[in-house]
Amino acid sequence: MATNPPPKLQVQSSENDRLKRLKETFISKFGLAPVFYARAPGRVNLIGEHIDYCGYAVLPMAIEQDILTAVSLNKTQVIQLANTNPLYPDFTSRISDIHIDKTKPLWHYYFLCGLKGIQEHFSLACPPGINCVVDGTIPASSGLSSSSAMVCCAGLVTLEANKKTLSKVELAEICASCERYIGTEGGGMDQSISFLAEQGTAKLIEFNPVRATDVQLPDGAVFVIANCCVEMNKAATSHFNIRVMECRLAAKLLSKAKGLDWKRLLKLGDVHKEAGVTLEEMLATVEELLHPEPYSQQEVCQCLGITLEELCTGILSQNTQDGNFIFILVTTFKLYQRAKHVYSEAARVLEFKDICDQTPAKAVQLLGELMNQSHVSCRDMYECSCPELDQLVDICLQSGAVGSRLTGAGWGGCTVSMVPNDKLDSFLSNVRESYYKTDARRAALEMQSLFVTKPGGGAAVLLEV
Repeated sequence: MATNPPPKLQVQSSENDRLKRLKETFISKFGLAPVFYARAPGRVNLIGEHIDYCGYAVLPMAIEQDILTAVSLNKTQVIQLANTNPLYPDFTSRISDIHIDKTKPLWHYYFLCGLKGIQEHFSLACPPGINCVVDGTIPASSGLSSSSAMVCCAGLVTLEANKKTLSKVELAEICASCERYIGTEGGGMDQSISFLAEQGTAKLIEFNPVRATDVQLPDGAVFVIANCCVEMNKAATSHFNIRVMECRLAAKLLSKAKGLDWKRLLKLGDVHKEAGVTLEEMLATVEELLHPEPYSQQEVCQCLGITLEELCTGILSQNTQDGNFIFILVTTFKLYQRAKHVYSEAARVLEFKDICDQTPAKAVQLLGELMNQSHVSCRDMYECSCPELDQLVDICLQSGAVGSRLTGAGWGGCTVSMVPNDKLDSFLSNVRESYYKTDARRAALEMQSLFVTKPGGGAAVLLEV
């Protein structure tokens, strides 16, 4: 029996409007009541962007918005998926025939990632068929992890449907791995917080192995999420995976220059660990060994003593299907900038946690300053912001936030701002007036785009009493 599995909570759909509506939709769709429900929350990353896949700790919290699924089983080994959002069409397939197309990141493929991950983990030869209706309250492509929440929810559904048990950590690791079926080279933060989150506390999430430590956020301020209303789907664009590749190349060049086993080391965090120095010393090493000018493919090969073919097949394609594509698409790599962001952001995460642990008198201001530094680094060093995100961050700071930054992959999506309690009402009013009401499309999306959030609980199976 796995220790610390996701909880099974008793619910009464008649006393919960959302569950009641979902149950009614399910019955109208399939002609019978659901056997159980499963939910997986979205998340907001307070600090630590684009460093989980480099081996560094991050500091997210789960939000109340989630993916909620009603489920029953069938004897036909067919999966039937429906969504309460009419924009997402129904999907039906024999489970043995499921196929995930990386070139078209449709909504149901994320569900199939979680299903496939659990099936392969247990080598399930004859899994039962599953009927599901999915209801999501996380804005899509907003940087709040709607896609990973879908994968996690599907993994939990498949686990429960097959009467199997796994720990929260095992589930997080499987779901992080199987999301790569759709082509996203993430690092595991989204899945880890979705399963390991607890009500009322943020978490420091560390990797290899996955572990979570409570981080109590200081009194005196709240976190506000604001969506810039520019959508960015990680699986639909190459931006994200190109950054993964640039970090990998930076790790190779730094480890080669330091006399380490560069062929074995893949992550900037691994180089740091093998070098046995501080993060500050790694930043100094970046300044010493990497140049700010972009590296050409030929220069990377020269530094490593390899051919262009070896670069593509041996490094760029390692652990990813995107290598050949990136080799053709990207002819230069900004290794100095990416490494500088990763090492400085890793240091900011640890400082953020220390401030929360020690709660000095100016804790709110100090945390805000770290958030601001993080956004500048994401914008200038990692180049994962966009004009709308930068504009929104500026408006949030002018409206009374002590800190504001993009959250999630970037290139669109959301900001998270730390706002003193006594400035919350004026902050919300100013952001509405200055950002949302100046544009008709944003104004129409405002209700779901601007909200206060607090640390929510993790994924769970819900059983009707």
